[in-house]
Amino acid sequence: MRSHPAADGLIRLAQRPVNMDITQPSMQNLSVPAPLAPEWEQLLSRARDGSLPLPELMDRGNFFQGQNLGEAAALLYEVWLEAVGQTGQQPAAAQLVALYNWGTVLGNIQQHQRAEQAYLRALAISPSFAQARLNLGHQLEHQSRIEDALAAWRAVYDNDQPMEALGADLLGLRTHALNNAARVLELQRSYEESEALMVRSLTLKSDQTDVMQHYVHIRQKQCKWPVYQPFGEVTHNQLLLATSLLATLSATDDPALQMGAAQRFVYEKVSKPKDGPLWRHPVSVAARQQGDKIKIGYLSGDLCMHAVGLLTAELYELHDRSRFEIHAFCWSREDGTSLRRRLLQSMDKVWRINAMDDATAAKVIAQTGIDVLVDLQGLTSGARPNILAHRPAPVQVSYLGLPATALLPGVDWMLADRFVMPPEYLPYCSEKPIYLPHCYQVSDRQREVGATPTRAQYGLPDDGFVFCSFNNNHKMNAEMFSAWMRILSRVPNSVLWLLADNEWAKANLQREAQAGGVDPARLIFAPRVAPPDYLARFQLPDLVLDTFPYNAGTTASDCLWMGTPILTRSGRSYISRMCGSLLTAVGLPDLITFSLEEYVERAVQIGLNPGRARSYKRYLRDEGRHSPLFDVPQMVRDIEREFEQLALAHRQ
Repeated sequence: MRSHPAADGLIRLAQRPVNMDITQPSMQNLSVPAPLAPEWEQLLSRARDGSLPLPELMDRGNFFQGQNLGEAAALLYEVWLEAVGQTGQQPAAAQLVALYNWGTVLGNIQQHQRAEQAYLRALAISPSFAQARLNLGHQLEHQSRIEDALAAWRAVYDNDQPMEALGADLLGLRTHALNNAARVLELQRSYEESEALMVRSLTLKSDQTDVMQHYVHIRQKQCKWPVYQPFGEVTHNQLLLATSLLATLSATDDPALQMGAAQRFVYEKVSKPKDGPLWRHPVSVAARQQGDKIKIGYLSGDLCMHAVGLLTAELYELHDRSRFEIHAFCWSREDGTSLRRRLLQSMDKVWRINAMDDATAAKVIAQTGIDVLVDLQGLTSGARPNILAHRPAPVQVSYLGLPATALLPGVDWMLADRFVMPPEYLPYCSEKPIYLPHCYQVSDRQREVGATPTRAQYGLPDDGFVFCSFNNNHKMNAEMFSAWMRILSRVPNSVLWLLADNEWAKANLQREAQAGGVDPARLIFAPRVAPPDYLARFQLPDLVLDTFPYNAGTTASDCLWMGTPILTRSGRSYISRMCGSLLTAVGLPDLITFSLEEYVERAVQIGLNPGRARSYKRYLRDEGRHSPLFDVPQMVRDIEREFEQLALAHRQ
């Protein structure tokens, strides 16, 4: 769901007189590479004297953009428009196209305020110019003026007046506006309004796979079951085929279906570079041979207040600097947190690749001489798999971000243990396992814990049995929630403590409880709190109930660290065996079940015998933090040993 691209042609619009008040060019001192300088000077001269026709202006503007000279293209349009404003030699329609293209070029070079002004001037000529209104919204979004951006898009898709478009399908422009608004509303957590706009867009044009993907996932976030709800010409089959890998992990434990979702993404979105692996290039080879240290690079957009950042902070700090050099290739948001500062300080070198395209970022990684590149993103939100497709490092490993196969070309390995990747799972993975001895998941023993709260602070009963699940709402599904209601029905005076992720999920879960014969008042919703307080409140419940097939990962580590047991159900896929891996390493394998009925029966047994829950808590208090699960220094040594063997094999 992106903004509409620049117009590539000119059609006649109704001409209107317009006062062209163009500001003075702001980049007059711009220089271009010497080979282009003569043509550049001649073009500027012709733009000033009015002898440069619009088609040639557009052609040369596209040329300079293709040479990564966006500033030159913007200045050329600016000078041309200034001359037109002074002489009035060009018709309004020609000015309109030039203004629109100028705004597009300015937006591409991140000059969003000036791009906004260019689009506003185009709209002064033609207030019904749909493309300019659409891209104006995009520039307003870049300036964090969200309500203004939504209003601009609304003027395209909700306008009763006739709209005009340059060389484009007006229906396509309306769906683009709907999709942009839906995307921003989803980011603003206005899920119901966002979903409604997706339905409108798909009703206009039913074959939009990307929109169907968001439609499915936003229904998961709201616990709106059944998730696969067809409408209009959108069929159940289309929704299944459009489901993202992340959403598929919540929907099914079938590793073949998970693999199919990954395969669709890779086929449609991942490039196939033709220049061969970058790690083989002489510059890359020479960089790896400099010095004796193995260079490990971590590739991620989540080195901030995110589950990946929370888990991995101590991993980077504990790397043996006498043998390894640690790099981060990062496009994470600057969230201003102490965790973000700690993550950056734990690296030997941080490469901020936010503004780089994927090919450039891959070249930087290769030229740095990285031996082992660890992808912490997979196919999750914000991923950049095309960096990995260029194969900038000889050893490329998937870890943590996506607990499933990504089928990414160039990623040959995945960190795992023998519980999460048993032999029967391997046929459904393109990656080969790097087996760690105890558990695949690192954690952070330095995390801050807040003051211990009371049950009363969160509205929990002092004398009742408190079940809990703090997994994100999109991990829940109708089958497991129905099982939770059966558990509550059989354990008197028990409650279920859940995360209040959004108001629609809360209302839907209460309605499902009522339908399952459980008083909705027995669902108690916890607000989101700061990480230290989030950890501290894990001391309050008696038993955490895991989700299936999307198990708890970071959440399971957190509750076990804080001394509270978690009951899981393990299945066939990596993601449905994550919590079982942690329970095995911490020494509580009897909290692992392998069927829905076994899961329900075990939860009821513990709920009816609170002393059993207390014994688990005593064990975790006395032994849990000394178990292999939280022996982070040893886990880092195990990872380093595997990475070193792979790196040296390639160096030799």
